[in-house]
Amino acid sequence: MNLKHSLLSFLFITASTLVSFSQNPMDNPMTQTLMKTYDQLLEEDPHDADVLFRRANIYYKCGDYLRALDDINMGFKYAENSEFDTQQALELRANIYMMLHKDEQALTDLNAVLANDPANYIATYQRATALYNLGRYNEAKADFRQLQLMNPRSQEALFGLARTAVKENNIGIAEELCDQAVALTPTNSQVYMRRAAVRTMMENDQGAVQDYLVAISTDQESTPKAIRELVSLSRTNYPVVISGISGAIRQAPKNGIFYFLRAMIAQGHCNYLAAISDYDRIINEHLDSYPGINASLAECYYALGNYDIAEVNIDYAISATNDNTFYYVLKSRIERALGNTESAISCAEKALEKEPESNDALIAKGLAELSAGDAADASVCFSEAAMNNPEDPYLALLRGWVLADYRKQETNAKRCYERVLDMDLPIDEISSMRGFALLFLDKKEEGDTWMQRVLATAKDYDGEVNYYATCYYAQSGDFDKAFKCMATSLEKGYANYHNWTNNDDARVNVAPLRSDPRFNDLLNKYSILFKKVTD
Repeated sequence: MNLKHSLLSFLFITASTLVSFSQNPMDNPMTQTLMKTYDQLLEEDPHDADVLFRRANIYYKCGDYLRALDDINMGFKYAENSEFDTQQALELRANIYMMLHKDEQALTDLNAVLANDPANYIATYQRATALYNLGRYNEAKADFRQLQLMNPRSQEALFGLARTAVKENNIGIAEELCDQAVALTPTNSQVYMRRAAVRTMMENDQGAVQDYLVAISTDQESTPKAIRELVSLSRTNYPVVISGISGAIRQAPKNGIFYFLRAMIAQGHCNYLAAISDYDRIINEHLDSYPGINASLAECYYALGNYDIAEVNIDYAISATNDNTFYYVLKSRIERALGNTESAISCAEKALEKEPESNDALIAKGLAELSAGDAADASVCFSEAAMNNPEDPYLALLRGWVLADYRKQETNAKRCYERVLDMDLPIDEISSMRGFALLFLDKKEEGDTWMQRVLATAKDYDGEVNYYATCYYAQSGDFDKAFKCMATSLEKGYANYHNWTNNDDARVNVAPLRSDPRFNDLLNKYSILFKKVTD
């Protein structure tokens, strides 16, 4: 091997090590040095298939699959009379195609790999997966069974056969196969994560929740992913998730992570009183010590309108750590709710000193500046935030509101609302805010149609969608529909008292309803959500 390829081999080994340990490998200085070296070599010889293959491998490991595919396809084009390893390249391209969900193309490459190396375990597993993804279940089963011949303890084979059994409606067989896989490595959290995924396919949410909780209890490797999955599952089956966590707490009453998980999910569903109870228990029983718990308590009390208690908790959180950018943002919101505008501005500025690009801090500062009567500075803050995230519809609505209501720039405000309509967002979801933009552009009929469609299709598991519908109808002047949506929102448990009674921002609020007697009547009816009774 010549000197250039000796250098490439060293770089390749180094790159593999770097990518394994770096969370964001393409930003790693050593990775960037490697890529510059490959770029220089390709400037000298753009047809060097071996260099293209190696650069494609780096792109693949960094998650840049399109560039990886371009390089490896170019490598195949110039592969003749080179040291290009066609077998390895086919395996890599198959991996790339799989990540791009191009299963047909992956299948072609995997067939070529297995024609030369029938005992290739990884390629067999990938081909089985590609066939499964394509709905070719009998062929997939044949490959999964081949994996069992290669390795009788293959969990990939057992879970693959289990997934196929679910697709064929053989639920009992699927459960048996999953249990066999778990029995092979019962002390490894990954096996419970994989069984949970199959149980989710079976619509066995209760079993999936149990598996995620066992994974959390088994080791720390899968904890972040298990928590994400539980949070995701709670969006469609909140009662089962909470019930499962409560069961885990009964079995391990001193395990702080279960209380934190239950509190976090309850808070995410606006069930603030339940969340506060669990956070308090963690602190009072010394189950954990983490400033984020006090910050979460501050968020809950802020949402309930108990601003003084929120302030005590956020002050503690800020003092307990230097990693407190968002804590200052939250304190800014609390101070603004208390009417302390100068302090609100100061807290937002402290957050920006720590993280100048923080949109949360920019929005907090803009709103505080607006409360202090400085619409010009508020507009600058919102514009800067919009440049950081041009696809945020709420930011566009904030800008339009300030420009129209405070700066009397109707034309510029109209552009902001039109920008919302141009955003590449799911238009039938409440998060797109599309109906509000239509309403503020005097297209009420279109806005009403949008809102009706959202209400008809949304899974409003915690009342938030109906809260925004209440905001929409309050702003459009249709109070009867607004109060109907408000009742539904409260019935579903939307307990954000701050939003109901204090939030006046961006014309996305219920402020027009607050002078109507029906407003306080509804809040009194559902006061158990807030532990408050209105006058």
